[in-house]
Amino acid sequence: MSDVVIREVAKDVWIFSRPFARLGLFPMGGRSTAIKLRQGGVWVLASTPLTEDTRNKIDELGEVKYIIGADAVHHLFLGEFKRAYPNAKLIGVEGAIKNMSDKSLQFDGLWGRDPPDTNYGFEDEIKHCYFSGFRNKDVAFLHTPSKSLIEADLLLNLPANEQYSKSTSSAHGNIKPDSWIHRAIIKSTTVDAAAMRRDATTVANWDFDRIIPCHGDVIETDGNKMWRALYNAFLN
Repeated sequence: MSDVVIREVAKDVWIFSRPFARLGLFPMGGRSTAIKLRQGGVWVLASTPLTEDTRNKIDELGEVKYIIGADAVHHLFLGEFKRAYPNAKLIGVEGAIKNMSDKSLQFDGLWGRDPPDTNYGFEDEIKHCYFSGFRNKDVAFLHTPSKSLIEADLLLNLPANEQYSKSTSSAHGNIKPDSWIHRAIIKSTTVDAAAMRRDATTVANWDFDRIIPCHGDVIETDGNKMWRALYNAFLN
């Protein structure tokens, strides 16, 4: 039986949640997100394997137009998605290239290389903010129709209960956005405080209620409040 939990969290926004343990030890969970765009096509943040049930659901939504790598370390499955959807644009972050074993993978866009005002074609529905001051060079995304913030390592919400709900292993650990330990993690992964203040403020000023993290449970409401609690030191 598949351990992937597939759920529509808002109209045309689907998540694919599964177990993932960092270093094989700490259960953080993994999650991909697929959005059926109003303009046609599908946008996918690809952070988990393209299993049969994952692909079946994505194919139901339409033609994949964009495959997204969310930061410098969430790159393991980009090649798998690109081979399955060769006509899709592959967009990631420049920092991922040095970490990838497959150097032949060709990107159509790279945050960190492209000019900051680059448009990739989905901006009518999905905004993006590249965090150059964060160690993993993450990109935050706002799906404006559903008021959903989508991100990888910028905010965790553990334990990863949904991601482990079909697993024989259990989720443990308690890292919430408004906890001192999470604020300490963000401080330790900041490499440019001025850039973090700029980009954390940009996201804080976005209109979102829900947060869809790659690691941990979806925050269904009060997401902006949780973001501000985590990044308070950079907002004041």
